[in-house]
Amino acid sequence: MYYLTEYHHHTDNSFDSKANMDDVCLQAINKGINEICFTEHFSVNPSAPTYGHIDFERYFTQITACREKYEGRLVIKAGIELCEPHLLRDEYAQALNGLELDFILGSVHNIKEEKLRKYMSEKTPNEIYQGYFEEVFELVSYADIDVIAHFDLMKRYAIDTIGNYAFLDFQEIVERILRKAIDRGIGIEINTSGISNVKVGEAFPTMNILKLYKYLGGEILTIGSDSHRAETVGAHLDDALLMAKEAGFKYVYTFDKRMAKRVGI
Repeated sequence: MYYLTEYHHHTDNSFDSKANMDDVCLQAINKGINEICFTEHFSVNPSAPTYGHIDFERYFTQITACREKYEGRLVIKAGIELCEPHLLRDEYAQALNGLELDFILGSVHNIKEEKLRKYMSEKTPNEIYQGYFEEVFELVSYADIDVIAHFDLMKRYAIDTIGNYAFLDFQEIVERILRKAIDRGIGIEINTSGISNVKVGEAFPTMNILKLYKYLGGEILTIGSDSHRAETVGAHLDDALLMAKEAGFKYVYTFDKRMAKRVGI
């Protein structure tokens, strides 16, 4: 029996979720999940939709209450998903100083302060995907993060109009990102929200990227549903574990006070 981990979940501490943390914990226990990390959206950029929403005192009060209530039944970690943390690095450092976070995801949801869907306007498919991956390279080069969130997220927004991307067309920039991540001790996640999305139909990232990461020596791998609702906590975690094993991984990782710890699969 696997030690099931859910390392990307949002609650009403994020601007785009109404999920109650206690409800999420109960659902996780019912689904046999052993450890969950809440990863609420946060940005220090006033132009980002994630700016100013989270109340950290409220968030950590909820974390503490749930840890006490479900002790021995569910391990609960405090995490955060930072919006373009390679930008405004001093502001991020100041905002997060003193917070007892276990885990930090870094994501690209905006490029040059434009949401990804808007960023696609009047660009060729190559420009869209290349521009996105170049921004992810900046993220992994400079941000203080533990794991890159939803590595090839752009396909979620582009698939309706220009379709998915061909891995071989972007292998060079993808490999640069992965090598930089490995050099800096930053991991990647298998984000199953793409599987849950009928139009996307595959995880973030693709199996090709997962296998390349492993081939290059990457080891730090987390699994998360990126769920924003209690009832979908842990969605497709079994699929993600199968992907990890097919790509050659023997472990996934959990975090405690930002120290990585591997768990056998």
